[in-house]
Amino acid sequence: MKTNLPPQLPGRLKFFAAFLLMLTFSQGFTQDSKLGIQVYARKGRGVGLVTTDSLFSLNFQFRMQNRALYVSKEDTDLAPEAFEFRVRRLRMKFTGFVYNPKLTYYIQLSFSRGDMDWRNFDNSKVNNSPNVVRDAVIYYNPNPRLRLGFGQTKLPGNRQRVVSSGDQQFYDRSIVNARFNIDRDFGFFAHYTTKYVILRGALSSGEGRNADLSNSGLATTGRIEFLPFGPFTGENDYVEGDLAREKTWKVSLATTYSHNEKALRQAGQLGNDLYENRSMDAFEVDLLTKYRGWAWYSEFMNRSAENPITINPDNSSQFRAIYTGYGLMSQMSYLFKNNVEIAGRYATTKPSSELYDNPSVPTLLENQIENYELGVTKYFMGHRLKVQGGVMYTELTDIKLNSRADAYWSAVFQVELGI
Repeated sequence: MKTNLPPQLPGRLKFFAAFLLMLTFSQGFTQDSKLGIQVYARKGRGVGLVTTDSLFSLNFQFRMQNRALYVSKEDTDLAPEAFEFRVRRLRMKFTGFVYNPKLTYYIQLSFSRGDMDWRNFDNSKVNNSPNVVRDAVIYYNPNPRLRLGFGQTKLPGNRQRVVSSGDQQFYDRSIVNARFNIDRDFGFFAHYTTKYVILRGALSSGEGRNADLSNSGLATTGRIEFLPFGPFTGENDYVEGDLAREKTWKVSLATTYSHNEKALRQAGQLGNDLYENRSMDAFEVDLLTKYRGWAWYSEFMNRSAENPITINPDNSSQFRAIYTGYGLMSQMSYLFKNNVEIAGRYATTKPSSELYDNPSVPTLLENQIENYELGVTKYFMGHRLKVQGGVMYTELTDIKLNSRADAYWSAVFQVELGI
């Protein structure tokens, strides 16, 4: 089948257009057709196709987040300090199986500038280009309880990071997650599920997604989840807000530990290059409960490392530090029967004393940050189509001087649309 796509189309658009054309032409095929392709569409689950001989399937979804954000100069001066008007996220996702339904794949691509973990002022030999590939992982499911993976995807870290950015009840994750999460990596993954306990583990490179190089150190990550009242409805324990309106009280208590040996970057899988490699440990505990539209989630995160400050051997005045310290976050929400949700969140991050009271590096002064947020979301088709608004208050404290360093207001409007 020739599609005769215009030659001037960029490569990525050609791929997407060809995929859509394939779906269009395949609409005419039935189970008895020569090609043996069946096409389907599911609400909130995208569109897809499967061969009638069950040798291959493909499911496609896309989503985008369009955002307008305002930041004030100070808490007492509401004149705008900055605006953020942009496509925050634009994703395409492909899932399915090949050869056998037990052999599955998951691919996710990102296309907006702010969604590529790449900034002009970053300096990383490990990863120095835009990151289009977010996930590219192969899974083998020998039985319904066990799943084994190989490739690049999210590490089994804090729940809020593992929850998709498209399934958040605020316009974005908290400042605690932004500071301490262990993000994605390439390696081996395992996931074992029982009625009351879920075990997750990973052995990975430690350098993050799309790394060009690594060293002899690896990252090991383990997570255990305890569900005392049994499993949530569907995947409701990894979707923010109680859109499933749990009929009985559900609880998940979980903890994660990750050790990154000889890490090359400031946050292990993220950040600029360190001047010397360092080993670091991440520890996290989170608690989730949901009942009849109510949802409460809290997490504690900590990162530690010996001698977290590295000095440029060619210029002793230059340094790069690992952010060590802890963060605490708690958020609560209620979903009304008209699918309007009200949510509130408090989050704080506090650095270790080495980052604000260190005689060896007197210019290093990390502040404690506190963030208060009130959000409203209207769900039209669950998380696939929603409109969100929020007001945030942020305060920075100079811990060494025990005085306020800065404070400001923010307001945001965001629309998420996907299939």
